[in-house]
Amino acid sequence: MAADPTLSLADFAAALPPFGRLIGIDLGTKTIGLALSDGRRSIASPLETIRRTKFTADADRLLAIVAEHEVAGLVIGLPLNMDGSEGPRVQATRAFARNLAGRQQMPMTYWDERLSTAAVTRTLLEADTSRARRGELVDKMAAAYILQGFLDRMAHPIRRD
Repeated sequence: MAADPTLSLADFAAALPPFGRLIGIDLGTKTIGLALSDGRRSIASPLETIRRTKFTADADRLLAIVAEHEVAGLVIGLPLNMDGSEGPRVQATRAFARNLAGRQQMPMTYWDERLSTAAVTRTLLEADTSRARRGELVDKMAAAYILQGFLDRMAHPIRRD
């Protein structure tokens, strides 16, 4: 099996240029939710939901969006189990990242996505969003939730004194 192509938080930050957008990815079995940061990497906004078909078509669409928005790096939501263990969805996410790394050289990292979909769904329910509209929004909003968590962490690193 190929080595994991993703970087640690510190290595990812070091590999990025001073300014440049990031894309957050919520990788589902049927869809891929995408979010985009601003160039200063402070705000994440929902961007698009890709309907999954085959890896090649999914990767082509993702990389076209990356090029269109001049993205500097990818933050991929890692769907850990609530106890922190890794299940089949984590394995699928890692495989997607490995395959994607074979098609581009952009820095990639993972961000724990536990509860992101639940938090977004709760917000949409509180806003009295219809079931159909929730279905349209939840993946890209979950990607924004993941990316915003990552951006906040990068802006406020934990100091170990």
